[in-house]
Amino acid sequence: MLFGHLLTNTAQIFADVRTYWSEGAIYRVTGWKPEGLLENGVIHLINSGSAALDGTGQQEIDGKPAIKPFWEITEEEVRKCLEATRFYYANLGYFRGGGFSTKFVTRGGMPVTISRLNIVKGLGPVLQIAEGWTVELPPNVHEILDRRTDLTWPTTWFVPKLTGKGAFKSVYSVMENWGANHCAITYGHVDDLFITLASILRIPVCMHNVEEERIFRPSAWSAFGTEDLEGADFRACKNFGPLYKK
Repeated sequence: MLFGHLLTNTAQIFADVRTYWSEGAIYRVTGWKPEGLLENGVIHLINSGSAALDGTGQQEIDGKPAIKPFWEITEEEVRKCLEATRFYYANLGYFRGGGFSTKFVTRGGMPVTISRLNIVKGLGPVLQIAEGWTVELPPNVHEILDRRTDLTWPTTWFVPKLTGKGAFKSVYSVMENWGANHCAITYGHVDDLFITLASILRIPVCMHNVEEERIFRPSAWSAFGTEDLEGADFRACKNFGPLYKK
């Protein structure tokens, strides 16, 4: 989450990478056939508790839903974010201490990047990132699928940008290759910035869907291979060692 905040000065939305819904499963359960961005399925990002209300998507840039730096958010946008949110009492099955949970559904049409930093024994930190878009389901379809987890939790429906190969061969393969069930959601397609910052910190990137022409790493990386760029990243980071040592 710190990566996204440092690079964009915007609120980061924490969520569980909870469920993959294929187009066939959606049709079987709801009777509605997905189309457009949803035709290959969707990932349900849903957080068990509180989430920044910026995630409602009620802020706008050029008339489109967005998440803005806090100093650019207007009083009207603050009001809209609050009005788009319900405050449920917490599910006592999960939170025995009680409290409240924010409930909203993120507006569709936002370009976003999800990320996760995994700590692997014997390897250290590795970064996963995926660009995509928030999408909206018909209200009745959302209601059916959302209740499969918990009505009181904030929801973002996410479709990753597919490349046709590797971890991004399909929406399911993105879910399958994710390190665990959490991610940070950053507004904008900023994978390339994540990759550059990770190289500076000597953190290899094990999964991304950024076009090659957008990737910038130090020129020394070419000494570790120019065809397999992901493998070269691992080799370079191992050779140079972490920027901040223990």
